[in-house]
Amino acid sequence: MPDRSNIEAQLNGDVQTAAGSASAGSASARSASIGCAAAVEPKSDAQTVAVAMSGGVDSSTVAAMMRAEGYNVVGLTMQLWNQRRLAGREGMPEQVQGRCCSIEDVYDARRVAQDLDIPYYVVNHEDRFERDVVRPFVQEYLSGRTPIPCSLCNNHLKFDQLLLTARQIGADLLATGHYARCEFSPERNRWLLKRAADSAKDQTYFLFGLTQEQLSRTRFPLGHMNKPQVRELAHHYGLALAEKPDSQEICFVPGGDYKRFIDAYLGEQGQSLPDTSGDMVTTDGKVIGHHEGIHNFTVGQRKGLGVATGSPLYVININGAKGQVTVGNNDDLLHNKLIARDLNWIAIADLREELARVAQPPSAVSGLRVQASAPMRVFAKIRHRHEPAAATIEPAANGEVLCTFDEPQRAITPGQAVVFYQGDVVVGGGWIAEAQSSPDSIPSSAISSA
Repeated sequence: MPDRSNIEAQLNGDVQTAAGSASAGSASARSASIGCAAAVEPKSDAQTVAVAMSGGVDSSTVAAMMRAEGYNVVGLTMQLWNQRRLAGREGMPEQVQGRCCSIEDVYDARRVAQDLDIPYYVVNHEDRFERDVVRPFVQEYLSGRTPIPCSLCNNHLKFDQLLLTARQIGADLLATGHYARCEFSPERNRWLLKRAADSAKDQTYFLFGLTQEQLSRTRFPLGHMNKPQVRELAHHYGLALAEKPDSQEICFVPGGDYKRFIDAYLGEQGQSLPDTSGDMVTTDGKVIGHHEGIHNFTVGQRKGLGVATGSPLYVININGAKGQVTVGNNDDLLHNKLIARDLNWIAIADLREELARVAQPPSAVSGLRVQASAPMRVFAKIRHRHEPAAATIEPAANGEVLCTFDEPQRAITPGQAVVFYQGDVVVGGGWIAEAQSSPDSIPSSAISSA
């Protein structure tokens, strides 16, 4: 097992030691409480695996699984946000409990590490989290887009900084509790990201930004399991948090009220909420009201529009430059095209290069179903709970991609991600820049469920 003094020195003081490895005399005493997790002692020549421990049942079970399989396991928890930082500010609760990445989660992770007899460290990345996740989150809303902080956190911290930390402590791999699958394809000579066996828990939508290097060093042990099986395994290992509920909210936004969070955060920074008020207009340009700020709206929103008509209205578009919010009926939310930017490709090296292989039959193109001189056929997912829809993708200007759906999709939202699949394989993904429609009208019968 890695030497603890060496680990602490390599981490240069950025880590708080939260649990020590148990003495040899206490290991046998713990075996009864942690079941087979302590049945296999790590071998001196075993690989070292850093486990990203969030304090939840999933990552805790992963740590127990790796320990039981004989790996040298080191637990790492990222301290990302001080949950009391905005406590008491207007609109913010005095106390925040039961949230992802909370201090309670750190305590839970530490307890699991102690029971499993593994080294455990808390790595402080609050500054990086604020810079790469919180501030972009605020700015996106103020610009009229709807961000996904979980994807930003995965891209910039969990699979970037945490992998660097893993290397510093001599870990060969990083294991996480995400529901996804990762495997190497000799045929394509690439690491593939695949959807989890449990489609209801699949998290690949949030992982589209992973690089080949990151995938090569990452393992998802829960990818072939469903949640009941994970809880059963946690009970088998004697984990006290086997029935701990999942967290569903954004970790730094208490109660899910992002509007109040933005107000409180800007106030703490000594900044005033910028004036993004403007007109509320119909799809034909008629002004029907005035709004107090574009950050109060997201595409598809129906409630809280501040206007009353004889039929339901929905937010169709948000023009950040003009401060203009366009509203319309449900059919107006339908679009059959989108432009995606900042693409990351996983199953292929590059879309343009892949499509340029026109001289080769589809069977020779790394197994991908690509027709010569034709856009690539995929299934595109435009939000976490969206059923992937049949579409084609092709290069557009400035490195962007045009995605054209076979059937119109409802509420394509700028700022969200679009992820492309072929079967269970994640081809790649990017960020939605805008929704578009073909010149011909879209019939209401073409409505696709969200």
